[in-house]
Amino acid sequence: MGGGRILVVDDDAAIRTVVREALRRDGHVVETAATVAEQRRLVKSFAPQVLVTDVVLPDGNGLDMVPEMLAEYPRMPVIVLSAQNTFTTALRATEQGAFDYLPKPFDLAELSRAVADALASRGSADAAGLDHSPTEDLPLIGRSPPMQEVYRTIARVVSNDLTVLVLGESGTGKELVARAIHDFGARADKPFVAINMAAIPRELIESELFGHERGAFTGAAARTAGRFEQAQGGTLFLDEIGDMPMEAQTRLLRVLQSGEFSTVGGARSIRADVRIIAATHKDLPRLIADGLFREDLYYRLNVVPIRLPALRQRPEDLAELARHFLERAAADGLPRKQLSRAAVDRLARHGWPGNVRELENLMRRLAALSREDVITATLVEQQLDGSAAPEAMPVLAPSAGGLAQAVEHHLARYFATFGRDLPPDGLFDRVLAEVERPLLQLSLAAVKGNQLKAAKLLGINRNTLRKKLLEHGVDPIARRRAE
Repeated sequence: MGGGRILVVDDDAAIRTVVREALRRDGHVVETAATVAEQRRLVKSFAPQVLVTDVVLPDGNGLDMVPEMLAEYPRMPVIVLSAQNTFTTALRATEQGAFDYLPKPFDLAELSRAVADALASRGSADAAGLDHSPTEDLPLIGRSPPMQEVYRTIARVVSNDLTVLVLGESGTGKELVARAIHDFGARADKPFVAINMAAIPRELIESELFGHERGAFTGAAARTAGRFEQAQGGTLFLDEIGDMPMEAQTRLLRVLQSGEFSTVGGARSIRADVRIIAATHKDLPRLIADGLFREDLYYRLNVVPIRLPALRQRPEDLAELARHFLERAAADGLPRKQLSRAAVDRLARHGWPGNVRELENLMRRLAALSREDVITATLVEQQLDGSAAPEAMPVLAPSAGGLAQAVEHHLARYFATFGRDLPPDGLFDRVLAEVERPLLQLSLAAVKGNQLKAAKLLGINRNTLRKKLLEHGVDPIARRRAE
């Protein structure tokens, strides 16, 4: 790696030392500073090729300094570090023109890569800024490491029109991500149009997407604009894209390839000036393997993937999210409530199969039902149906009536925990995932880790077995070592 001159600005002496030594090992010449004043002096005397700066400094804000530095030294990329790990911080760093943003605590290897990329980018066009200023009414909540990666990716795509595929379980907030990309991007003053593919009869999907002319089919009494036309200049959000029928996928692919579409029954081509954001909770590669989703459409949509973590994968965010939903409930006219520490602890022990949507619904229910100002762990327990509440999908138990009866028994209990409500969408995939993992583990154990024998035992080919082991995080080597 070719070395460069790097200036590191941080009030924390320990961070300055660790970063300086790590970058020196990469062959860079490094100077450090603790204040904005020292930064200004060293930028002139040391002439760094890359500036790495914290946000909160004793005599100023490092983020506020970015435009000034870039105006005076346009070929000096700036990497921003921050412990203020919010969506706004990540987005504002991009707006100010920062080359990259790393939330604290950061990985030194990741910082080294960012510095190397910044050095390689010198001489390229300045990072594009945005005119739209975000408010503190954050569209996304959470400071956990998985959410930080989501924020960084969003910050990188808001200033362009790249197609985005948002992946995640039902209830993780995929539409919120799509709206954030739209609202903070250059198309913010144009329409944001959402369409749920799973909610439209398959025979009407093409008409819904592309519109139809009068007389195009029985009942078409007038010309109707489709979602592509309604979203012109703005963003079209294709939710549950995994439920799109194959024939509609073919039509959508043609539009993405050509940038034009025509209405059903129409002959005139209309230019599609829209940004496409798609989302699904389904495993698209698996659908492709099963012949249910076009591989070429998948690659057209999966230009920038954003994978949203499940709520159980970001427990650090649970208390902040719960309080946010209680505040939102109060703003909607429900009584203002707070959570006791024990109530937060009880929430943390829940499995959250419905993810953030389930948490929001619970907080609204608690705000409405609690007679006290402070919500207790007992009330949370009651609303989660106590020990019967699913910590995750129920584990199957042996039964004299066979596996089918055991499955039916456990699923009946699972449905009962939701009362009159339905479980979160995606139940089929979740149940299969719960069955597949122990089946793979026990089959491997039975054949002492031999994958050929395991594949034969399961009745699948070895490539399929390897794929499923990878999907479920099952280590066949560990199984062999355990014998």
